[in-house]
Amino acid sequence: MSQRERSAAAVAVAVSSSGQAAAADSASSSSSGAPTTAAAGSERWSSAIGNLGELGANVESLQKLLAKKAVFVDDDIFSKASLAADQARTIKVLDQRVQSLERELDAAISAAARARTEKRQAEAAQRAAELRAQEVTKELENTSKVFALHMEELRLKQEEIAKKESDIKVLEAIIRTLSNQEDGGSSE
Repeated sequence: MSQRERSAAAVAVAVSSSGQAAAADSASSSSSGAPTTAAAGSERWSSAIGNLGELGANVESLQKLLAKKAVFVDDDIFSKASLAADQARTIKVLDQRVQSLERELDAAISAAARARTEKRQAEAAQRAAELRAQEVTKELENTSKVFALHMEELRLKQEEIAKKESDIKVLEAIIRTLSNQEDGGSSE
């Protein structure tokens, strides 16, 4: 007999013996020969019968409970069931771990996708910056070419102005010379 069978049998014996002991106590107290009135005696009998009815109902419900919940197995079957229960718990823990790892993997995949997107955006921004730098460099080159043309034009104008100034100086000198000659010729 296994431990579970022994426990169930002990509970059943205890319940039935407590019911018998209560009935015996009721019978002995009523037959003790003490002077009691008939009404008091009938009250005791009716309460004893009520107690017995309650005990019977309790015994029945306990028997039903034991029939539903108690499983009587031998030690070999119990050890196999325990092993199966342990394996089921282990499988449940492993399943939870697998689900946790799957969530971590999904998070890592999402992070990698975000990193790739950010990398593409950074590369696009770098290409745009390089193109802008090339445009600015071309603008600077064009500006320097325009500036060189303007400088050449200014140098030519300056040379022209310098030539005209020298022409003006020559003309001024001629005018002074002529005016000196007129002044000198008129004073003679």
